Amino acid sequence: MGRIFWLLCATLLLFACSSSPKPGGDKDEDLVNGKDVRGFEHMISALSHNVNEIWGREALFAGKFDYVKYTDEYKSRAHIDFSSGHIMVETVSGLDPKAHLRRAIIETLLTPDDPAEVDLYSDREILPGGEPFLYGQVLDNQGQPIRFDWRAERYADYLLSTAMKKRTLGIRNIFYVDIPMVANHEDKRGYKYASIIREASRKYGVAESLIYAVIKTESSFNPYAVSHANAYGLMQVIPATAGRDVYIRVKGKNGQPTREDLFNPAYNIDVGTAYLHLLQTVYLANIEDPRSRRYAVISAYNGGAGGVLNTFSRDRKAAPGMINRLSPEAVYQILTEQHPKAEARRYLYKVNQAEKGFKRAGIRRAG
Repeated sequence: MGRIFWLLCATLLLFACSSSPKPGGDKDEDLVNGKDVRGFEHMISALSHNVNEIWGREALFAGKFDYVKYTDEYKSRAHIDFSSGHIMVETVSGLDPKAHLRRAIIETLLTPDDPAEVDLYSDREILPGGEPFLYGQVLDNQGQPIRFDWRAERYADYLLSTAMKKRTLGIRNIFYVDIPMVANHEDKRGYKYASIIREASRKYGVAESLIYAVIKTESSFNPYAVSHANAYGLMQVIPATAGRDVYIRVKGKNGQPTREDLFNPAYNIDVGTAYLHLLQTVYLANIEDPRSRRYAVISAYNGGAGGVLNTFSRDRKAAPGMINRLSPEAVYQILTEQHPKAEARRYLYKVNQAEKGFKRAGIRRAG
């Protein structure tokens, strides 16, 4: 129930913050960028009701590091845990559960790489097409990646005969399989976006290694990521804040990106990188030392530019001068130890360590 609650709060808050009264009456007020806000709220409410009715205390929803998709009248689901590198496919169907689980496994293995083709907010069937999202991240019992129907079907049969387990949920039985991902599954996901990241880096003057590090920290390269902070996609962009800022200050247009926009990896990376650019060149441009500015930008991506400046002085105009009198090492120490938000303190450390890792390994070039 807890995860249901925060997802509902996050989604409803997103649209409460992003909608504003417009001329034209109630009908216009229910639209944001042409999207039916009230209809989406109803969809989320229906999702919560349907899932909770069947799964009760075991209800799960998508998060930053978790992909969760329900199918089969909400009786079957796939849960990809990107943190642990495991995929759990389950069914509570009481009628031929093995057949239902088999179908859910195949759908999961062949889930398309395009988030626009997967509706996380309903039980709509997943139709395979093109290279699967999990291609290369899961190997079958013969050690081969899974791209086509026949291989997915054969691996599903193998799992059902060797790895199917059962547990109880009240008076129901849950049949499930636990599918391990390859050890370097994060790299497999991450480097598929190499050309997009390279283009965004050149366009906005942001280091590729920093873009990689932010995505790794924000979502573990999960393009379906959502969070309690109303953030979406790979770089966890919040439409009503960072998204709106980029629209107005960088792209020169009104409005903000939609949820659908931000589930598109290329669009998400473009907007997220544009926001890093905005932090570098506008909000924190008066920080002279490049390393000190980099630490400030990373911290601000999580806790806002104001949070960074307030860490050094209540007078935001005076803060850059104070930062400029400090060494980069001192700036890093203060931001990781004295920033008022614990999450922001940890965030700078995580992104900094991740970027060092990408620099050591070298950025793999695509194309």
